Amino acid sequence: MERSVAITGTRSIGDAPVDGLADAFEAYLRPFADASAHFYVGGASGVDTAALQWLAAGTTAALTVVVPCRIVDQPAGSIEVIDRLRGEDRLADVVEMGATLLGKAAYHARNRWMVDHAGLVIGFPRGDESSGGGTWYTLGYAAEQGKARLVVPL
Repeated sequence: MERSVAITGTRSIGDAPVDGLADAFEAYLRPFADASAHFYVGGASGVDTAALQWLAAGTTAALTVVVPCRIVDQPAGSIEVIDRLRGEDRLADVVEMGATLLGKAAYHARNRWMVDHAGLVIGFPRGDESSGGGTWYTLGYAAEQGKARLVVPL
């Protein structure tokens, strides 16, 4: 049976640099990241790209990147990572949702799509992030859908 996991997290990792996320990923992603797992990760900067890189390098889990519009509309660093992982045949899929305007509504639609395809949502909010942020929105949507949630404040 495939285990499906959506990852949501802050774009502003502040004092939790990408290298510093490795311990959090090891502790909270590794237990779910075996060969039967499928992770859905957004294509934004911050936790999305850091988690994608960590999962691709250290696990055999299937990986799907989901973006609200098109890959070319993502931050340059995220595009580079996605293109590299595509070239390495490391991505199971890339979902471009085709939004015409990149903004809160498009990100929320992308996050709902990921939650709808997952059985578990792991959220990495910034410690001082308000409950109005996208990570908390996604975790709240997961709760409304009766999905399991794991919250790992950064």
